[in-house]
Amino acid sequence: MSSAASGERLAGTERRVSDPGHQTGGVHHPQGRIGLPTASALYIAAVLGTGVLVLPGLAADAAGPASILAVAIVFVVSIPLAATFAALAARYPDAGGVATFVRIALGPTAARMTGYWFLFGCGFGAPVVAMLGGEYLSAAIGLEPAWVPVVGIAVFLLTFVLAWIGLRVSGGAQLGLTALLVAVVLLVVLSAGPAADPAHLEPFLPHGWAGVGLAISLFVWAFAGWEAITHWAGEFRNPRRTLPLATAIAVVVVGAAYIALQVATVLVLGTEGHSGVVPLLDLVAVTLPGIGPAIVAAIAVIVVVGVLNVYVPAFANLAASLGRDGDLPRALGKGAAAGEVPRRGLLLTLGMCLGYLVLFFALGLDLDVFVLAHTSSMVAVYLVGTVAAVKLLDRFSVGWWMAVISVVLTAGLVALAGANLLIPAVLAVIALAVTFARRRTASKERVDA
Repeated sequence: MSSAASGERLAGTERRVSDPGHQTGGVHHPQGRIGLPTASALYIAAVLGTGVLVLPGLAADAAGPASILAVAIVFVVSIPLAATFAALAARYPDAGGVATFVRIALGPTAARMTGYWFLFGCGFGAPVVAMLGGEYLSAAIGLEPAWVPVVGIAVFLLTFVLAWIGLRVSGGAQLGLTALLVAVVLLVVLSAGPAADPAHLEPFLPHGWAGVGLAISLFVWAFAGWEAITHWAGEFRNPRRTLPLATAIAVVVVGAAYIALQVATVLVLGTEGHSGVVPLLDLVAVTLPGIGPAIVAAIAVIVVVGVLNVYVPAFANLAASLGRDGDLPRALGKGAAAGEVPRRGLLLTLGMCLGYLVLFFALGLDLDVFVLAHTSSMVAVYLVGTVAAVKLLDRFSVGWWMAVISVVLTAGLVALAGANLLIPAVLAVIALAVTFARRRTASKERVDA
């Protein structure tokens, strides 16, 4: 693609996301239908999500009591990151989310990589969500293990139907789900007090700092999600006001919930007795005997439906925007505009996620394999997205400083990802191959003309 054509495309992209039809500068988006309560609920669900089911136990196994330090570190890292993506989404509300920001700042090839990382790399999280829901529901209500994939796929299909009906239905459902989730998590944490044993805090670093590093990598899953809402930004009423407020509310709620759950897990269970597939069930069996399984079943349903209810439309919106911009087949581009339902993008998302689910269950892979594939793709998105933010946001503004800090912090997360970066590396090569193929086609067309 020639530099002139690239410049024209970038200018066109920026016009699409910053004209009066896509709210900026405090003007109401004509299609905007999501207010502050629902926006906050979407954020909380995207970030708090399924991590409450398994990560406190996995992190305690990896780092012992120092897992509390690990979750606090990731929480601090998430603050500037959340602020950065909120600032970008408020300025450029578009279905492409981070890929749109990167397209404007760094060009189409970097945007294609970013879009592929989020859609196809972060899509590895779908089997994790389904497996967690299936495992918890099966354990809580006494179903046989053979029901795990059936339950997981059924829940996924439910969220697909909600997304197919439209974002208004998805958003309304999310508000109720998130309110229930926060209430139930609060009950679990408060019930842990009588069973807490301070002796479980020793030794604080049973696996050294390497264990803390592993726990931090795992908790990236817990605090991932700030970028997912950027794909919804065009549906918000007055994004420049709604996004920062919703982000601040979510940061406080999610941070408090994860730190409190980690403290409760360590003080009640120590580093033993929570290495199974349902560690939260082990916790409530001690703190809430009798009603614990019912509570866990409720949490499992709420978080699995809640997370997929955010990510399925986000994936579909991104697929539509990538089709619109020529990074996927253009037939997928229908539904990319705000207020539309990207049903072709939803069908692609359905096929992708079901494919990953079949792979996960058929091969009997470990949970953390897919968690780390998801988180490594996520940190790649974060790094390129924050670099784009440094270029796009007003220099020396609060958002710009948050972006600068985020670049440094996410670079550290990328370093921690190590060999798990194989998936985003493969997707980057595919994105480069598409670029070369398109340039070759364009050159051949010019010669033929």
